[in-house]
Amino acid sequence: MKKVCLITGATGGIGYHLALGFHEAGYQVIGFDCMGHKRLPEGIKFMKVDLRKPKTVKKAIAEVVKEYGMIHILINNAAISSFQMDIKETSLEEFDNVVDVNLKGAYLCTREFVRQHKGDYGRIINMSSTRALQNEPDWAIYSATKGALISMTNSLAISLAETSITVNAVSPGWIQCEDYHLLTKEDHEQHPSRRVGKPKDILNACLFLAHEENDFVNGHNMVIDGGMTKKMVYID
Repeated sequence: MKKVCLITGATGGIGYHLALGFHEAGYQVIGFDCMGHKRLPEGIKFMKVDLRKPKTVKKAIAEVVKEYGMIHILINNAAISSFQMDIKETSLEEFDNVVDVNLKGAYLCTREFVRQHKGDYGRIINMSSTRALQNEPDWAIYSATKGALISMTNSLAISLAETSITVNAVSPGWIQCEDYHLLTKEDHEQHPSRRVGKPKDILNACLFLAHEENDFVNGHNMVIDGGMTKKMVYID
């Protein structure tokens, strides 16, 4: 029987490539997103879900469980990821929207996932970011949500220790999802790994964490950034 993998934010960016990759690896993939699903191939079940609304999330997950029996893997990937704004210009409504999608949405999905879980195998993977660890100006709200996901990962790994669920985070660095061929030599060579990241780098990490034999990896934040967070950069 196929393992069921729920991926939020599955119609674009890293989430889209995760959906394709888990589908190709033999998982039954369920994709939640508030956007359209024109790109997802047949065999991946798409559901339009607003992660900010608790009743909507609860109903959607209940529908998945009714159809498939159980969700084995939850990848909390959905995020408002392009929110860069001067804190002086940021409204409370904008703050709430980023937090509601990036953090509250992950929490709501996790809560319903844990409630429906049974058996001897379960995985939660929270998609954080290297912006939780290092930064550029004007990313305070986005970075706060990604840092909170790492903290939530740490706590949940302990809270769920009596279950078969492991909880880990993945923190991508620069992952180029489109137009990789347009990147410059300088873009690649500033990375210690000498290249910009690709979606497959994140997919490989998630497939590793999802594997049934890798239950000893728990409460870990896997940074996948080509070594950039280890690099000390000063302006000459």
